[in-house]
Amino acid sequence: MPPLHHLSRRLVASSASPLAVRAPIGWLADSQPAAARHIQTATRSRPNSTHTPVHDRDADSHVYDITDFIGTHPGGEIILRACGGSVDPYWKIFSIHQKQEVYDILQQYHIGEIDERDLDDAGKLNWNVLGDQAENYIIDDPFKHDPERDENLIVRTAKPCNAETPGNLLVDFLTPLRLFFVRNHLWVPQTHESPQSLTVELSDGEEMTLSVEDLKAKFKEYTITATLQCSGNRRAHMSQGAGGKTSGLPWDIGAIGTAEFSGVRLRDVLRHAGCDVDDDCPSPTQCCSDEVDKHVHFMSPSDTYAVSIPLHTALNPQADVLIAWDMNGAPLNRDHGGPLRVIVPGTTAARSVKWLGRISISTDESASQYQQRDYKCFGPNMKQADCTGDDWAAAQAIQETPVQSAITNILRANGDNKTTVTGFAFSGGGRRIVRVDVSADGGKTWKQAELQADKAKGARRWAWTLWKIQWPKDELQPGKEVEFVVKACDESYNTQPQTFDSIWNFRGLLANAWHRQTRAYEDL
Repeated sequence: MPPLHHLSRRLVASSASPLAVRAPIGWLADSQPAAARHIQTATRSRPNSTHTPVHDRDADSHVYDITDFIGTHPGGEIILRACGGSVDPYWKIFSIHQKQEVYDILQQYHIGEIDERDLDDAGKLNWNVLGDQAENYIIDDPFKHDPERDENLIVRTAKPCNAETPGNLLVDFLTPLRLFFVRNHLWVPQTHESPQSLTVELSDGEEMTLSVEDLKAKFKEYTITATLQCSGNRRAHMSQGAGGKTSGLPWDIGAIGTAEFSGVRLRDVLRHAGCDVDDDCPSPTQCCSDEVDKHVHFMSPSDTYAVSIPLHTALNPQADVLIAWDMNGAPLNRDHGGPLRVIVPGTTAARSVKWLGRISISTDESASQYQQRDYKCFGPNMKQADCTGDDWAAAQAIQETPVQSAITNILRANGDNKTTVTGFAFSGGGRRIVRVDVSADGGKTWKQAELQADKAKGARRWAWTLWKIQWPKDELQPGKEVEFVVKACDESYNTQPQTFDSIWNFRGLLANAWHRQTRAYEDL
């Protein structure tokens, strides 16, 4: 085995307790040659060794080689911040890691154990061997300046904050900002950390920087009404289907919301920066034909989050892609991406990048984790462990989203002896909802709901449609549980699948099977 200071692969160590310590031992060897003995055995090439990886949270001081995992880490290259030191402080803060599936993934990269001479009396790594370097492993909580959130939100993870709107509160056409779902991969930048200007880089390398004031002064302001929905909305429902558990946050129906966004069109900014933009655009794929195969990349501070959309979408005047600074008539707050956020309506919310600081044009899609891994679907026969790099590369990154609907409230009958059922329906790509079907017997018979009028703004239908139906109680079966079901149909006559069986995928994305809610007859 070569000396540790010659190893080039990323090595981490673990005490594998619920708050696991992971220390890049390769760095320790470089800075402290005596620490070269930290690796006692390397087991990847010795499967019969006594140190063959066995997952055990109570075992101490495991060593892992995570080189092959960096590209698939859901937090992207943020994992590299722990290189050269323990990530124990990070895992104490990022509590999202403290679950069995994460430990199981880590165990795949186990290669050895720490020499017991480098452990303290409690069997933990003895950081005194690092001398003055030990203080480098004490980190400040990056979430301590996160904004306060409404107590009504259902928190799925606290650090980073991922919280959804309770379904019964999704009753307004425009979702109140305090109730709008929060989806964060990391901490929320403080105001002084967020970009106060936007840099645009064209494919020829030319750059232009515009302040927020420049954007407001130089371009016409537009307002659109757009529904943003997390790709994993209703994942919890898919996990309850025949396909079994999926990977990701267990969203119910509330990782969705609708708001008015004001700002400038991205196409106008790109034109100003020198991009050749066609004024007449008969179809999205004919916009700026020489640019049709290119992509626009959106990046937040330090490239901690980056994704891309097809350039023809950005250039299409009917696509309404905005660089926004207002949400529901107020400046974008920190949680929702202020001061600048790109809004790509009709597309999964993952493409509407918060804290926008940089835009570039490229012949390739974004190479980020969030473009290449996080938001892709596979067939119901595929398991994550079966997917090769070629499988991931060939899979289509999610852009437009399929038709979706949900029941938000089932209200007890009043004087007219009718039970009122309400909800929302939405389809991506600017497709209008034309019909909502509701059943009170599990899907055997149907009635059509009343679609509520609204004043949505935009070149196309970017917002959800609220609906309601009143069901005479004498048409419901007394003495039994009543199963209400909803499914929607958009203007292209796309509709929802009956179950999750045919659309199950291990990431739990685009979960849009019929939504069901059951009530006892006595409660109606």
